[in-house]
Amino acid sequence: QVQLVESGGGLVQAGGSLRLSCVASGISFRSNAMSWYRQTPGKQRELVALITNNDRTRYGDFVKGRFTISRDNAKNTVYLQMNSRQPEDTAVYYCNASRPVTNYWGQGTQVTVSS
Repeated sequence: QVQLVESGGGLVQAGGSLRLSCVASGISFRSNAMSWYRQTPGKQRELVALITNNDRTRYGDFVKGRFTISRDNAKNTVYLQMNSRQPEDTAVYYCNASRPVTNYWGQGTQVTVSS
């Protein structure tokens, strides 16, 4: 059974930092591209950051150097370090594992940034 379990969400003040983690099981972790998406009520889910199986990264335009995605294949874990958080970063953040023929999602973790 595939599981992606996010953790690290919570309440942070504007300008603060937070690190999200996603532990994967039931997949060949190192073969998957891993991503973080976020979603707010009434809006489509949008890509925050992606890291490929060979460590190439891509970020949403709104990130502007504030976030860093990384992965630890030995721990089946992907991280999202978020710095300089702003109230507009408030959202549910989802972990995603993808290959050409498979696509899995975690349950999401709420991140709230207070002004």
